[in-house]
Amino acid sequence: MHELFGRDPGELLSLQDYWADFEARFWKTTAPGFWKLERQQTFKEPGDEGWRAFAEGRWEESLRILDDRRDEFEVYYRRIADSGFATRRVRVVDQPLTPYLQWELHVLRLRHEYGGLTRVIDSDQVAFVETAGPVPEVYTLGTEVMYEAVYDTDGVLETARRWEDPALVARCQQFIEARYLDGEPLDEFFARKVAPLEPPTVG
Repeated sequence: MHELFGRDPGELLSLQDYWADFEARFWKTTAPGFWKLERQQTFKEPGDEGWRAFAEGRWEESLRILDDRRDEFEVYYRRIADSGFATRRVRVVDQPLTPYLQWELHVLRLRHEYGGLTRVIDSDQVAFVETAGPVPEVYTLGTEVMYEAVYDTDGVLETARRWEDPALVARCQQFIEARYLDGEPLDEFFARKVAPLEPPTVG
């Protein structure tokens, strides 16, 4: 996928600048909406209470914490709909699932239920663009801006890159959308591959 960037390396932002920029732009997103490609199989989210419970082996508690967020997700996705756009995510899933991904798919299932639609693909469906390494974690807002989330070696968000070339953003959005159209709806994948699983072993 990196060839879609051309020779444009993007602009590296500090986390503080990235969060401020993203928040200012997100609620003004225009067509074709928000599109995200998520490839990495393990992350660390130390700022998330549910993730901390999961990482400490408190599986049932992590799911209870997630379920308590239903009202939050309902309000969030209603606000998105009222703002006139939608969010779509492509989640690349390798088998067997990592413990983190098993947990994250529970989070994505709840988002999916309230309007943050996700489709699942396997790594074979992006292999043709991974000759130089895994596809990056990128997301587009309309055709105005694209970000790449950049993680440290532990999987913690470290910084972000930003692109503002409309042609580049459109190319990458169309790439993500094509993968989305090839994917399996998350609720169907979850019922087949995630719901039957025993709690993961962490550590």
